[in-house]
Amino acid sequence: MAVVVAVTLVVSLALAQLLNLDFPGRRVVRWALIVPWAASLIMTAKLFVWIYDYYFGVLNHALVSLGLLARPVDWLGDDATVMGAMIVVGVFVSLPFTTYVLLAGLATIPGEVYEAALVDGASAWRTYRSVTLPLLRPALLVATVLNVIYVFNSFPIVWTLNDRNPGFGHDTTITYMYKIAFKSALRDVGLAAALGVVNVLAILLAVLVYLRAVRWREQEA
Repeated sequence: MAVVVAVTLVVSLALAQLLNLDFPGRRVVRWALIVPWAASLIMTAKLFVWIYDYYFGVLNHALVSLGLLARPVDWLGDDATVMGAMIVVGVFVSLPFTTYVLLAGLATIPGEVYEAALVDGASAWRTYRSVTLPLLRPALLVATVLNVIYVFNSFPIVWTLNDRNPGFGHDTTITYMYKIAFKSALRDVGLAAALGVVNVLAILLAVLVYLRAVRWREQEA
């Protein structure tokens, strides 16, 4: 969850800056960006299952053809690669929503502050660090909290990519809860229910952090 949220924020920030510029075809690029978010998560995860396939996957074929790999890799079956493969999919489906949140935040920044920074002789990096990022903080906060909730509760992606792996080594708390209740020999519904309560408390903690940060910003204003 931490890696998906962190990488998503960094990449989405760069994409939002790009899409905030005026260039030919910007509207088409914006439309194309929202497709992974609009598509079903199961469909997207299944598509990546085929991409990662050991025998017929396009990823192995491309990397072997380019000489970057000596032989195909079992991306979803090898303990060394399965978590990274799932993180890539998590970032891919999180980018559209996060980018649009940050793009909306960039649209609210008035042009006058950039003109004032230019008059004061601030460099591009200083303007970005001292003007853009502070004014973009509310959008960053919203994107962070919502992504934490979405990724923490994500079931379709992890289950679709990880359903053939035995044990619980690559599960999140959501898929682990489902396995011990319905799929494993334990069939322990009580333990799964207790874990569900823990998950709810963790999400409430993230919401409380968000509300406290919003209240702090209102008092600062």
